[in-house]
Amino acid sequence: MTTQPLTNQELGKLAPSLFTAEPCFEASDKYHFISTISVVDEIRSYGWYPVSASESSVRDEAKEGFQQHCVRFRQLDDFLNPGQNVLELLLFNSHDRSKKFSISAGIYRFVCANGLVVADSVFESYDIKHIGDKENEVKNAVDNIVKAKEKIMDKITLFENTMLNESEKESFARASIPLRFEKHLQVNYKDLLEPNRISDDKNDLYTVFNTIQEHLIRGNLSGINKITGRRFTSKEIKSISTDAQINKSLWQMAENIAKIKQSQAA
Repeated sequence: MTTQPLTNQELGKLAPSLFTAEPCFEASDKYHFISTISVVDEIRSYGWYPVSASESSVRDEAKEGFQQHCVRFRQLDDFLNPGQNVLELLLFNSHDRSKKFSISAGIYRFVCANGLVVADSVFESYDIKHIGDKENEVKNAVDNIVKAKEKIMDKITLFENTMLNESEKESFARASIPLRFEKHLQVNYKDLLEPNRISDDKNDLYTVFNTIQEHLIRGNLSGINKITGRRFTSKEIKSISTDAQINKSLWQMAENIAKIKQSQAA
């Protein structure tokens, strides 16, 4: 993740599929093709600039260049005066019909280089149809993220001010395991709470949330396959869809914990 906007040339090196100029051979005649890079350029015109890009790997070589991809954007203000947490716009698409063209909201936490995805309950993903008035759809999505910025940042403040005891931290960790691991894959929930840096040795909900997220996404957790009895070490999540889904689900868990804690304090 860079601290400066990326050029189209740099984006092309990170995710060549952004520049695909035609749909996958499997697309129907009714499918109206929209080049991802054209939307990237349009989002730039609204004052949001790309800072990272990624694309999924493919098993079928015939689909190379049409796979899922994601671009993250930030506003100019956040380049000039970045805080510890920065609101990002996330653009998702594919040209093989495996992923809808959509715009979501995300948070980038500088202290751990964590890229979070905000749950739909806070900002509902905005789909861009492959038919109709693309320009208005993109503008509406960008405008809606700008309007939601204060609400999203207020949520982070709430998480930061919500303190968890050891039992509550453990409950959060246990509940998060099924988001990444199937039932027959057993990991120690306490490993998910192990801080990756001294600054994350805290008990607030936001820090605990980020610690769990980092372990689930980046992998390197040890566990046992209860069927085979063999030990395993989890790998980093590379799937764009899986990454986003885990992030959204964790955010929703944090929301639920904050609500419960608020109701008990009232």
